[in-house]
Amino acid sequence: MDMRLNSTLRGLGATDLQVRYSSGDVSPIDVTAETLDAIEGLNPSINAFTQVWADSAERDAELSAQRHRRRTPLGPLDGVPVTIKDLLLTAGRPTLRGSELINPDQPWPEDSPAVARLREAGAVILGKVTTPEFGWKGVTDSPAYGITRNPWNLERTSGGSSGGSAAAVAAGLSVLSVGTDGGGSIRIPAAFCGIVGFKPTYGRVPIYPASPFGTLAHVGPLGRSVADVAAMLDVISGFDVRDWSALAATEPIDLSSESLDGLRIAFSPNLGFGTNNPDVERGVRSTLDVFSGLGATVEEIDLSLEDPVWAYHVLWFSGAAVVVAAYGDGAEAKVDPSLVQALSRHSNYSSGDYIDATTVRMDLGRKMGLLHQDYDVLITPAMPDVAFAAGLDVPPGSPDPDWTSWTPYTYPFNLTQQPAITVPCGFVDGLPIGVQIVGQRHGDQRVLQVANAFEKSWGGGSERE
Repeated sequence: MDMRLNSTLRGLGATDLQVRYSSGDVSPIDVTAETLDAIEGLNPSINAFTQVWADSAERDAELSAQRHRRRTPLGPLDGVPVTIKDLLLTAGRPTLRGSELINPDQPWPEDSPAVARLREAGAVILGKVTTPEFGWKGVTDSPAYGITRNPWNLERTSGGSSGGSAAAVAAGLSVLSVGTDGGGSIRIPAAFCGIVGFKPTYGRVPIYPASPFGTLAHVGPLGRSVADVAAMLDVISGFDVRDWSALAATEPIDLSSESLDGLRIAFSPNLGFGTNNPDVERGVRSTLDVFSGLGATVEEIDLSLEDPVWAYHVLWFSGAAVVVAAYGDGAEAKVDPSLVQALSRHSNYSSGDYIDATTVRMDLGRKMGLLHQDYDVLITPAMPDVAFAAGLDVPPGSPDPDWTSWTPYTYPFNLTQQPAITVPCGFVDGLPIGVQIVGQRHGDQRVLQVANAFEKSWGGGSERE
């Protein structure tokens, strides 16, 4: 598939679009039309969309064009094509969550907070994109939607659970997308599809309704550059009365400084328990010179962490079991068979296990808090390997059937609720790889500044092999 987007309107980023909208050189109408045409041509192969809202997108683009002609845009995303992961509520449109258990023919009166703010900001919402059923795993296929494929190689997975978001952005079928991340679901597909994906500090982007996965689940942006991701974060974050855990609004992200002078960076190739494809690790290690060249002090450390996967499983699969049970007797016969199998493997947790898992979680948070007294950010591989075959839950030959077995560097930071971003850093076997940058809780701006400086020095978030 042709991934050369730089010569197309749909390949422009949000920042570039605002400049060209302001000058009158480009119209949101033209950008939206080109993007809708591309969706019609490419989506049948990728399968990233569940709903395409062409009529309303065209109306939104026309209204945006009028505002730009009057020089009264609503903000940095006015007229920018975006998509919504089909776990987030959209007023007047069904949210099916990848499941055949949900009846689309019912009232859909509310937008989730992130969707409401995108509408208020004048974004052109193109439609909704795929997720595995209830967002339960790290790849994107479901009984309702089928398999979502990687634009770089259609035989490979897009990752998940925000796989539709990542595939759409990577293929130029959306400039930005809102995803969710309960264990890596933004960062996994971003790494596999060669884009930027950011999981903010928990609570920075409000969530409603509350996720069944509780305080593991974050909402965040995916895009082709750090600047675009930061622009979307500014729009969708801030307090919402419907979310009991929502944080207060903060100042807009400032990316003006690209120097890392004096920054202290820790590098861990495996957190103490991961195993990497050697070529992927070499690729990630090659980024360390870039950070050093920008003025940072980089130190490889031995974290020697114990894998917190048991605690994560207790919290994650307890939530998944509640989701399925809510649909009553016979629900398991209609859901993803691999979800049923996973719930069977993880069905005997007790209330004591839940308390113990929370204790593990808090202790990991303590350790990471202490780490950030000495280091501003932690760098790891985003993923230990490149995207594997589409349609599988785990890589071929895997001895472990759980998706957490191949995502060791993502779920720990859902337990700790820290901000974490993945940024493209090269290719292995023609497939993208990413570097992950993790910050202390509430250190979202620092993480984005470091990511932006790296991206600018490395060559830009939308550069293609």
